[in-house]
Order: sequence, then C-alpha cells, then structure tokens
Amino acid sequence: MANYDAFDGITEPWKSQPKPTFMRLARTRRSRTAFLLAVVIVLLVLVGWRGSEKISPKPVYPSYRASANPPVPYTARLGDGTEAPLLPPLDPNGSPNGTLRGGLRKTTPSFHLLIPASQSTPDLCKTLLSSFVLSYPSPTLINFGKVYNDDLWGDGSHVAKIRGVFEFLSDEKKVKDDDLVMITDGYDVWFQLPPEVLIERYHAINKEANQRLRGRYGTILRESEEGSDETKMAQRYTQKIVFAADKICWPNRAEDPACAAVPYSTLPKNVYGPQTDKDPEAFLVRPRYLNSGTVIGPVAEIRRLYEYALKKLEERGGGVIGDQFVFAEIFGEQEYQRETQRKSSRSWWLEYLSDALGTSESPLSANITINNMTAVPGRDYEFSVGLDYESNLFQTMTHSAGDVAFITYNDSALLSHIQDDHPSLWSHPLSLPVDLLRAKPPFSYASPGNHSDDSEDGILLPFSPNLDVLDQEPTWREVSLATNLFASSIPSLLHFNGDTKPFLNDWWSSMWYSSSSRALLRRYIRSTQGKAAAQAAAEGGLNWWDTRGGRGGVWTDRGTWMGWGEVCAKTEDEVFADGKGAWSKENGESKVVNMWGKVVSGGDDDDDVQNDA
Repeated sequence: MANYDAFDGITEPWKSQPKPTFMRLARTRRSRTAFLLAVVIVLLVLVGWRGSEKISPKPVYPSYRASANPPVPYTARLGDGTEAPLLPPLDPNGSPNGTLRGGLRKTTPSFHLLIPASQSTPDLCKTLLSSFVLSYPSPTLINFGKVYNDDLWGDGSHVAKIRGVFEFLSDEKKVKDDDLVMITDGYDVWFQLPPEVLIERYHAINKEANQRLRGRYGTILRESEEGSDETKMAQRYTQKIVFAADKICWPNRAEDPACAAVPYSTLPKNVYGPQTDKDPEAFLVRPRYLNSGTVIGPVAEIRRLYEYALKKLEERGGGVIGDQFVFAEIFGEQEYQRETQRKSSRSWWLEYLSDALGTSESPLSANITINNMTAVPGRDYEFSVGLDYESNLFQTMTHSAGDVAFITYNDSALLSHIQDDHPSLWSHPLSLPVDLLRAKPPFSYASPGNHSDDSEDGILLPFSPNLDVLDQEPTWREVSLATNLFASSIPSLLHFNGDTKPFLNDWWSSMWYSSSSRALLRRYIRSTQGKAAAQAAAEGGLNWWDTRGGRGGVWTDRGTWMGWGEVCAKTEDEVFADGKGAWSKENGESKVVNMWGKVVSGGDDDDDVQNDA
C-alpha cells in the first residue's frame, strides 16, 4: 500500500533587498509548499466534485458493524435493478402433500440453497443440520452419488462442482432467472443465523457497494430496453454477486490480477493496529481476496459466471486448476479491467499526482509487480462480483480463527473481559445488531412442532416428551454466537477452509444449537406437512422457499428427495453427540416415513406406507 509522508516546512533566510510582499512570500520554501498544497487541495476538491455529481443523493446504507446504536437493516425487498423482490405473498390453494396443486404456478422469486457434495459424511450432516434448524430452504445436493468417468468432468471434484451447479441453474423447470441462489461447500460450512437476516445483509452489502462503485467509476448512457432508441444514465459497474473474502490469495500467483489487482478491504486501515496489512504470515491482513467456498446472487448472474468459469477451464485443458483458482482469476481480471479503464479515462497528471501523494486507492498504483492480462477482443470481463469484506455473511477461517470468539451478549462480564484483552475494541463496543434484535428467537426457526396424531397433518415422527421438549426458549442475547471481534460482525455462516479443519471438531459444541440439535431437528421435521405447508410454500414464507417443499431432508440435482435418515444414518455420535442412540430409534425400534410415504428409517426398505395425498 502507498505510504503517507509528512511535509516538513523549512523557511529560507531573510533577504535584505525589499521586494513586493507577494514576491517575498513566494520566495520562501514554506510559502511555496503551502501554495503547492493549496493547488493540490483545489485539484482534489475539483476531482471529488466531479465524482460527487454522479453520486445518487441517497445516503450510503450503513454497514452491519455492531455499535451501541446499530442501524436498522435494509429491507429484503428491493426497489432497483440490482436487487429483486423476495417472495411477496400470494393466495393460492395448496395440496395436502406439501406442494402446489397441479397447474398452479408460483410467480414470485424463490431462494435456493445448493451444496456440492458427492457422498455423505458426518461433516456434511453437520452442514445440513445447521441449515435445517434455521429453516433454510431444503438444500439441493449437487453431484450426490455421481461417479466421474467423463473427461468433461475433469478430476471429479472442483470442475464437477462448477459443471454441476451450471447444469442445475440451466434447468428452467427448477429455477428462474430472478430467483436468489446461495452455493456453499458441503463439508466445512456451518450456518449460524436465519435466512432472512442473511438476505437482508446481502441486499445491504450490495446497496453500499453500488454506492461506492457509482462514486468511483461514474455513469454511462445505456439503452433503456432491447430494441428501444431511448437511453438513460446508469452506473458503469454494479455488484450483484457476493463471494466470501479471504486473507490469503491462493493458489494463484502473487503477481497475477487475482492477487495484485483486487480492491483493498473496506475494514479500517489500522483494524489490527500498526501491523495491519504488514504481517508476512497474513494473520493481521485485512481480507480482500476471493474465496469460492460461499457465494450468493441472482440465478441469471450466477449462471453466467459459472458458464464463463467452465469456458476458462476448457481453455486451460481441464480441472487441474479448480474452482478456487478460476473464480479468483475472474474476479482479478474484472477488477484489473475496471481500474485500467478508470485510469485511462482520467488525466495522466491527476493519476501521477495521486500516486505521488499516496492518496490513490487503486491497487494498480501500489509499488508491486502485476502481470498484465491479455484482453481478448469482444470478451466481456464484467460479472458484477464483489466480496463480503466485513464477514456479515460469510466468515472464512483461514488465518482468521484468532479474530473470532463465541460471545453470549447478555454476559456483561464476558464482554468486558474480551474488550480488556483487545483495547482497540473500546472504540466500537460489541453489541447485538438490530437485525438479530428484530429476529424471532433462535429455537423458533425449527417451528414450535406439531403434537397431533392426525394422519391428515402428515406427521413424520411420533411425538416424544423425552426427546422433543426443550428446557428453554432462549433469545439471541442468551445464546453463544461466533463473532468477528475486529469486524464487529456476527457472520451468518462459518467456513472452515484451509488449515482450520481441526476446528470442525473443536468448535461444534460451541454452536448455539449443538446441545439441543436432536430435539430441534425433530421439531423441524414434525412441523406441519399438510395443507398449511402447501399454503406457506405458495405464499413464499420464510419456512418454505420454493414449490418443491420438503422438511428435514435434501433434494438431489436429479430431482430425488432424501430424508435425514437416508442421508445421515450412523452419524449420530458425531452430529448429536448426546448418547441417545440412532436416529428414530431412541425409544426403541420405530418406523419413520417421509412425506410421500416411503419408509426411511425403522422398517424394511420395501415397506412403504400409502400416502394419503
């Protein structure tokens, strides 16, 4: 990063020959320095004024940095072209099996959760469980059970992930262009906060980023509609896709655009103290590099990005480089092109002046070597990609585990102890953000359960007072939440990438749902499955996100439904760790069926129950 040097004024000796006052002043070194500074200030004001007249008069939406008086989060409903309305209510009639009646079409956007995973493991089941108890949409497992013998699938892992996601998003029967989709790794991700909080933050991050992009890169004339002669002013670049931010750039080379041309973090430049961004081990480095393990955005934009990633892989001859390399490269090339265009459109002397004074925020101005990218004529390098620099959505753990602490926010003694250990935190006290203050209590997302034995309600598990009753119903202040101390954020999910895999075992018991995970999962699966569920699916409520429905299980990309007992059998010791035995057999042998009458646990595989639907 550029260094900021102080100006030292030295006055020249007094001259005896009388001169006009302005000439005498002009001859002093201090006056010349002051004059030069005045000129620089005027130029900077003019440059700032030129940029500010392009900025919308609307205020920048505040970040989710926790404070004593946290801001009201931006609503999940969207009013401009960068964001789409999320699931407004309808009033159709549902069918008893938890799906829409034949012929009924859902016209509002849906939210999809895709998890690339080829086989079941305890770590995958922890990821699934954490999404279930928070009422995320039933995940779709990409490539589950597939064997990769086709050269088009590369080595069967990273390339398969990209191709599998792209093919799913290309199926118009499953997704629509304006749907919202989140894609996460399957074996090292835990969800922590409910989906509506994540989605609100996603929109707020985009709104704030788009304000920055408008101010930095300005606006251009674009056609209003296809085939129309009308034009309108629109900002040159927008952000619609959000990836996680990482502290290290890998496996790309340090001098490639993926590492050297990407923007600096929005976190304060001294967030880790005087050694911020200077630590060769990268523990005190602000996150600014793309991590491909978690991403969210509109289906149309994500599909286009994944299609281009496949094209780049094919150009390079297969799957050796993997998804992390290719998405980081795409982001780096996007940012390189943005900055190159911006610098070429400005006066060279303004660029030289800002570089010389150390005021430039362009990574291309840093004193580092950057490999020039070869732009292919006619190729579009703009994909509306940005990063979650402050870990409001995604907390990547590589070199960041020391930034995170589990905090119970009604424990004032603990908060004081943490801030005593980190004196810099006193400038922004830790407190629960307003989006969680407004959210429902954490255990309620698994639903209050349904104790009826009416077959019309589609009960999947028999009610058990010993298993389904919880001793408490805590608030968000009363549960332990993983918190990024330096970003003052409570991430929506945690990603244990890189060298942090041991934390998958060590930290699981610290998650707020861990000790009650079996009861919460049973409560979730016992939620109403009949007409009320179909109604909720059609209305697009927070518990039912798309028309397929389903509770306590997953869809595969082939359209097959698999219940928890099918996917996560024999993982109880690691996932629940409560000593209560195998799933659905806690009180002895019992038969459990899924919502379509198929036996999934506690009976012969061929012993299916007739579905009343």
